[in-house]
Amino acid sequence: MYTIKTLNAISPVGLAKLPANQFEIDNNAANPDGILVRSADMHEMTLGDNLLAIARAGAGTNNIPIDKCTEAGIVVFNTPGANANAVAELVLGALVAGSRNLPDAIQWAQGLKGSPTLAKDVEKGKKQFVGPELRGKVLGVIGLGAIGARVANAAVAMGMEVLGYDPYISIDAAWSLSRSVQHCVTLGDMLPRCDYLTIHVPYTPATKNTINAQTLAMCKDGVRVLNFARGELADTDALLDALGTGKVAQYFCDFPSEALLGVKGVYCTPHLGASTPESENNCAVMAANEISDYLKNGNILHSVNLPDVQQPRLGGRRICMIHKNEPGVISAITGVLTDAHLNIENMVNKSKKDVAYTMLDVTGTIDDALAGQLAGIGAAIRVRIL
Repeated sequence: MYTIKTLNAISPVGLAKLPANQFEIDNNAANPDGILVRSADMHEMTLGDNLLAIARAGAGTNNIPIDKCTEAGIVVFNTPGANANAVAELVLGALVAGSRNLPDAIQWAQGLKGSPTLAKDVEKGKKQFVGPELRGKVLGVIGLGAIGARVANAAVAMGMEVLGYDPYISIDAAWSLSRSVQHCVTLGDMLPRCDYLTIHVPYTPATKNTINAQTLAMCKDGVRVLNFARGELADTDALLDALGTGKVAQYFCDFPSEALLGVKGVYCTPHLGASTPESENNCAVMAANEISDYLKNGNILHSVNLPDVQQPRLGGRRICMIHKNEPGVISAITGVLTDAHLNIENMVNKSKKDVAYTMLDVTGTIDDALAGQLAGIGAAIRVRIL
């Protein structure tokens, strides 16, 4: 029986993937085996000795102490693509709303309530909200993952010319992308051509302030910028300066801040990107399946700190070992198993930067001392025998 703690409200559809005969959901557990989390900040949280895995029901994991987890042998999962449709639809809505000046027009129309000349006021006032159609305009998409690819494909379907920039595009993402999306090798190739610009990359130290004074200077005057990925991807001061000069006509952002609120041309939504029932269900189901498969079978899929490793169970016992990515570890592991008279039926080893994961299916008699012997290998971080 594995104990799971939830730090936020997790969709019951997802929790149903953790059957009661194998998992206990205990939100007061002091030392759970697994944690399901959405937005709760875990950086100051004590991580118990039993904690094996954390699954984030969403894509971003900056609320989780990744390095601390890796050092303790705790696998951190996220759910890439589970909320992609929800975010993409919101971006498309913002594209239309921004281009046609809908937020300002709606607010203005509300002020006409009670006017005795309402019809005349409408006809006279609508001219100030005239905005261009999207068809034939150029959209630049920074980041062509699950969300960016959906936005790009939908924009193509609406008749836009779409430019894409992603030096790290995956094979799966490339296959899902419309052939009409033009690939740009550098931002310098893309930005001067864009009427609209949207960003869809994860937030890392390398991507912080991707939209900055230098990149904005390369853009057309009057470019409309959308950021439904992470607030930190854009330099707020640079954007405010660009809005003041007219370089940027509008900034749509899903991450309100004190500096952005009340600024003409800035439209903030309250982090609505993944706020749909469908998205919450999808994220919860994926997170529950990830943590279940790891706890029961040792399989890793969609981890941000460990390599993805999956292998069918073929009977016998399974040994799962997180260790430093150093020479000689595999021979040390197999040496211990040989001394224990265990036969290795299957073995897989993969690494991710400085850490590696080795999974072995073995036959033979395993005694209580084996886990301790494997943990005694100098590079070992965590050993599990299933």
